[in-house]
Amino acid sequence: MRRIAVSVTVVAAAFALSGCASLIGRSQAEDIAQINVSSPELREGKPLPADYSCRGDQGSPPLRWSSQPLPKAKSIAIVVDSHTPSESVVNWVLYNIPATTTELGPNAAADPPPGSGQAKVTSGKTGYDPPCGESGNYRFTVYTLNDKVVVPKDGGLPDILKDIANKTIARGRLTAVDIQ
Repeated sequence: MRRIAVSVTVVAAAFALSGCASLIGRSQAEDIAQINVSSPELREGKPLPADYSCRGDQGSPPLRWSSQPLPKAKSIAIVVDSHTPSESVVNWVLYNIPATTTELGPNAAADPPPGSGQAKVTSGKTGYDPPCGESGNYRFTVYTLNDKVVVPKDGGLPDILKDIANKTIARGRLTAVDIQ
């Protein structure tokens, strides 16, 4: 019995060392590629400028993104959420952005790319609902999707977020901390 256990362990180790670990104990899901997300107005781990919060009037901040070539890319989605000591909310969901798009200018929520859609967020507003909590994490996440988001009739925010999650092939995030 001990010999069988040792043999199984040796075979498993050999698979792992030879690059065949995917045969043992790995998810069936595709690996998610990384997207580099940046902004001329935001810095990773730095405060969100008040102009892009509920105290300002700039709307959504400009965002840029890049990744390795992704031949399966069909669209881009952006989700902005915030986590403060008192609540977690979704502030913006912009989806079905053309896959060739690599940046959005300031206040893109007011003039979204052609063919894109915006979800009704936690507050009930459609479009960018700027964060208000002075302290918290404000995450600007960009997703590359292998298809367009399909919103079912009477579909809401949970349906849209689930569809984005199911179609994600690449993801990147820029997180601002607190509001300046």
